[in-house]
Order: sequence, then C-alpha cells, then structure tokens
Amino acid sequence: MPPTEIRALVADDEQLARDELCFQLSRIDGVTVAGQADNGVTALDLLKALRPDVVFLDIQMPGLDGFDVARRVVAEGLESHVVFVTAFDQHAVEAFEVNAVDYLLKPVEPARLEQAVQRVRRRLEAEEPLNEHLGKLARLIGDRQQRRGQIAVKVGDRFLLVQADEVIYASLNGDTISIVTGQVAGTSSCRTLDELQATLDPEVFWRVHRSHLVNINKIKEIVPWFSRNYILRMKDAKHTEIPVSRSQTKRLRDYLKL
Repeated sequence: MPPTEIRALVADDEQLARDELCFQLSRIDGVTVAGQADNGVTALDLLKALRPDVVFLDIQMPGLDGFDVARRVVAEGLESHVVFVTAFDQHAVEAFEVNAVDYLLKPVEPARLEQAVQRVRRRLEAEEPLNEHLGKLARLIGDRQQRRGQIAVKVGDRFLLVQADEVIYASLNGDTISIVTGQVAGTSSCRTLDELQATLDPEVFWRVHRSHLVNINKIKEIVPWFSRNYILRMKDAKHTEIPVSRSQTKRLRDYLKL
C-alpha cells in the first residue's frame, strides 16, 4: 500500500538550508515540496494559498519568526502541522510544549528527517483533530516569552536542560559558546553571546566582557587588577577568573558600591 501523500512547505531565510531540506524531502517516498519561503510573511501567504499538510519552519526568520507564523496558523485556522527546523536548541522545550510534530536541529540528518515525516504521516492517517492540537499550540506559544526558566546545554551528543539561574558563566571561545553550571559544563548552539543573553534575565546576567557573560549571583570574589579594572572569580569548581572590560568596570563599581 503506497504511503499517504504529504504536501510540504519549507520556510527558511537561508537559501542553502532550504535547498538542502527540499532535496532531502524529495528523496522520501510520498513527499512533495509544494512551495518555499525565505521569510515568515511569505511563509504565511503560502500557507494560506497552498494549504500544505506540513510546514517545516525555521525559528529565526525576518518579518515573522517561526513561532509567530505558528501563532498565525492557529489564529487563522490553517490546518497545517508544524515541524520546527533550527540551529538553536534553546527553543526545544517550548517546541515540544506546544505540541509541534517535531523539532529538528541543523544540519538535519536524513534519518532524523524521515522520522519527522513519519510522525506527520501518522497524524494525518489518524485524522487527529487539528483544532485541539492548534488550540494547545496557541495557548502555549502565547506566553513563551515568560518561560525563560530553562536552557539547553549540549554535553557530548546529548542536550541537558538546566535551570537558567544555575548558570555561572558563559564564554565565547572562537565560534563556540561554553556554558558552565555547578554540575554541568557544555556548549550552547547560539551563534553569539547576544543571542544567548536575550534568553536570560538581564538583571542577573551581565555582559562584563565581549567574550563573557556572568551570573552576578555566582561571583565568589572581585579581584582588583591593573588600571583600576577587576577580575571576577566565579563560584564554579575551578574558581574561573573572568576579566571585566573597561566599559563595564564603572557599572560593576556602581552596582557593588566599590
């Protein structure tokens, strides 16, 4: 018996990423790519025009991001299932909470993509009522900005969820962002410290240096340094020392009454 036909829309602002995903989808039996979009606004227009069975959504896109598009899918009653495809693992928790069919990390492995397609196919074959699914999507997407309690830290080939307030510091080394807590040391898939900082409480996490973000509640000691600058000795097991840039020294003095 032939597999249930699936019409897909692919939305990603990176041409190479779109091309690669469309190529991989074309190699899966029963899947047809009905359209492509390079931003959230175009994705929404194509969702209305094409009515695909599933949309593969990048999260960070110009115009409307992936979660914004998903919210509009709900609001406008567009019966398309949602699969998020992104380089940023910090959204994984909220994607699963909103009952997305799946959440794929770039670069997408063919076997993992086929697994996501099979999940879509099972939902279609079961004729799962999308109204119920999309209602949950709407409720939980609506307050995603209030859910900053956890972040994902990659350790080996696993992603561990840690409480944000357990993070002691994050440092940029080359193209890699290291994250250290009292129990875990790993990496973030954020491309920049700015992206990571945007997911954290700005009153607690300070960018004390262009390469370092610290939890001010996890500072063990402030060590005076040359030219009235400081080094922060953190509360991790190694008591890591982090420099404070000249531009942030005044803020630190004012905050701590130094």
